[in-house]
Amino acid sequence: MKLWVVLGMALLWVELQNGSCQQIKRRKDVGENRIHRGGKRVKVRKLKEVAGKGQSLLTQVLDRGRFRRLGQSTSLTPGRNMELRCKGNSIGWSYPPYLDTFNDSRLSIMQSDKYSQLILTAPSAADTGPYSCWVIICDGTECERDHDRSYVSYIYFTDKDNLFVPSAFHFEIAFLHPDRPAVVPCRVTDPQAEVTLHREVPPEEITANGTQMTYDPSKGFVLQNPSPEKQGVFYCKAVTKGTPQISTKYQLLYVEVPSGAPLVSLEVSPESVTGGDNVNVTCTVLGEPEGDVSFTWSYPGQDHRPVHIHTSLRLVHRGMSHTTRVSQSVLTVEDLETIDFGNYICKAKNQHGETSVMTNILSK
Repeated sequence: MKLWVVLGMALLWVELQNGSCQQIKRRKDVGENRIHRGGKRVKVRKLKEVAGKGQSLLTQVLDRGRFRRLGQSTSLTPGRNMELRCKGNSIGWSYPPYLDTFNDSRLSIMQSDKYSQLILTAPSAADTGPYSCWVIICDGTECERDHDRSYVSYIYFTDKDNLFVPSAFHFEIAFLHPDRPAVVPCRVTDPQAEVTLHREVPPEEITANGTQMTYDPSKGFVLQNPSPEKQGVFYCKAVTKGTPQISTKYQLLYVEVPSGAPLVSLEVSPESVTGGDNVNVTCTVLGEPEGDVSFTWSYPGQDHRPVHIHTSLRLVHRGMSHTTRVSQSVLTVEDLETIDFGNYICKAKNQHGETSVMTNILSK
């Protein structure tokens, strides 16, 4: 009996030495030592979080070398210099357009091997708006924007004295299109401000109901289905903790012409001409009030005969207070010669397409 006990203890000692004795072990956290196959002991390190497609590489540089990754919107204090960085060796940027319009020296962009840097010194309420960056991919000499690696943050420079983003105009026009939403662009510098829309005559508050009319602090009041009844002069009122503030005034005009390529007509005056006469060829486009139109002419004496070309535009109210933009280009030929008779072609182009029309001038 004693012999069997001694043999059992001996076998147990051998198993312990070989490391095959199984014990219940507590669960180890990531970062602690673990035993992997083969008995090799390794150190498992906790992986650093890496930004993927859904995570922004747009960051703000804070003091003492600290960084903050920006979300969809950010509120900053005006007057303090802003430094943004975007990772990549070839980066594009966009920012409120007026900074380019006025060639603002407060803005600078620098590109290094690992990141691009945007610095805006002494920002103010007027600098409120979207700031974005994106990776540029090049194949030889052709480069394009990588839409999967584009990042944007709407930055509010909150100013209690300027609840509305300052405008360069005291009176603005907003157009109401029957086929798309319209915006009354009274943006604020504080996303927590309470904003209401008011008609000037007759005086009344227009209530945002969350469906037909909503308010977005980064855009303004959005009218989903504009109608002629929404025309008139409006303003916005904002309040936080202090005295309410009033925005600039907005003239809302209903647009008659739907979106599309230019509607062009061509007219010759006088209709009957002969050698030595003067003639005007007028190219007229009816279109959206805010849609820019460019004109191009082709005519018989091109590059050989002098002509005068005058371009103009005006807004016209037509029936039920609808508003249309009339753009015109007038080509004038003086002292007609034989070379001037033939086909005159006007090409009008806008953001939706282009239209060409032709007329023939013959000697009577």
